[in-house]
Amino acid sequence: MINWNKHLLIIGLLGALAVSLGALGAHWLKNQLPGGLITVDQLNGFDTAVKYQMYHTLAMLLVVILKDKLQSKFLSWAYNCFLIGIIMFSGSLYFLCTRNLYNADFLKFLGPVTPLGGLFFVAGWIFLGISAMKKETRN
Repeated sequence: MINWNKHLLIIGLLGALAVSLGALGAHWLKNQLPGGLITVDQLNGFDTAVKYQMYHTLAMLLVVILKDKLQSKFLSWAYNCFLIGIIMFSGSLYFLCTRNLYNADFLKFLGPVTPLGGLFFVAGWIFLGISAMKKETRN
């Protein structure tokens, strides 16, 4: 049995983190542009990470809301794919886009992680769609 209360806690934390990081990007990081510590492209990348984190946090909430109506194992798969996607896609972008601020150029190795996270997002949406077609009864 899936502990949906734990999932709601994770969703709440991810949502709060997205809002906080969005504010950080819009205010503090934006102010680092004149000093050259962050580029416009890096700031835009950070903003993309925040947006995708929030979109997929809301998608995770949708999955939890739909759990009783659809009762499909694919909902759990969708939830997990969205979570992994947030960690890999948004997480890697956060580090890649701010690496100049803390002299961590070695974080370039995270570059290939970002598109893998995007694939998890795609898979999550596919599993969400499949969940509407495959109805199962809960034991």
